[in-house]
Amino acid sequence: MTKAILTCALNGVLTNPKQHPVPVTPEEMAASAREAYDAGASIMHIHFRMQGEGQGHLPSWEPDVAKACADAIRAACPGVIINQTTGVVGPDVRGPIACMDALKPEIAACNAGSLNYLKLRSNDQWAWPPMLFDNPVSKVKTMLDAMDRNGALPEFECFDVGIARSIDLFVRSGMTQHAHYNFVMGVASGMPVDVDLLKLLLKYKREDALWQCTLIGRQEIWEVHQATAELGGMLRTGVEDTFYLPNGERTTGNGQLIEALAQCAKNAGRDVASPTEAREILGLPA
Repeated sequence: MTKAILTCALNGVLTNPKQHPVPVTPEEMAASAREAYDAGASIMHIHFRMQGEGQGHLPSWEPDVAKACADAIRAACPGVIINQTTGVVGPDVRGPIACMDALKPEIAACNAGSLNYLKLRSNDQWAWPPMLFDNPVSKVKTMLDAMDRNGALPEFECFDVGIARSIDLFVRSGMTQHAHYNFVMGVASGMPVDVDLLKLLLKYKREDALWQCTLIGRQEIWEVHQATAELGGMLRTGVEDTFYLPNGERTTGNGQLIEALAQCAKNAGRDVASPTEAREILGLPA
């Protein structure tokens, strides 16, 4: 079976660094990335945060901030592959594209369809006002064109089965030549974290296309991480996705989570890909 590429979801978009071990500054991101890199991660999926005092829980699309973060990670982790977020609500995509132009990521996340993004608190009140994470085809096309211009491989974020099926339509219509799937499970209004559903999803991806899972939740996600490894998928975790290790303990950071993910690969009889091997598997420049 193909070696397993490990992706570290380094920090996410809104989690408060005062409450959780989420890196914000370039220095913090580099240090956390190095821990994940030493544990086996070849790819760092990164978000950017505002750098002002007390603003680290807020997203930033400042190209200078983005480049400083990416440069620090690359310096700390020789050969690492940068995977940049591009997710933004609304039609204005100038921020994500400006960041791509500045840091030239090898991979960029491409949100491949729209989703009512919903969550309830334990008292059944909305965790935030119900919102539409809007990704119409025109927006997807604009993102894909920017990725192509910057030499970034699109990683298609699929929040439901219909979005996963749309990737084939994007390829057949000529919007892209790539079909690299990321099945996102665990968003309350999207696909659940479920082994049986994962097996069905593999029926609807393009043949021979690479795929991975983003699994959002607590320790229950690790059963599906293990199934992903056994079914031949690539593996991703990090404090963007969870704060919990397989034994239910809270993680101290990204290094522990990637160690646990590497163990899933080993349990499935798969070696972990080095950055050089990951580039070859993904068809990226050396």
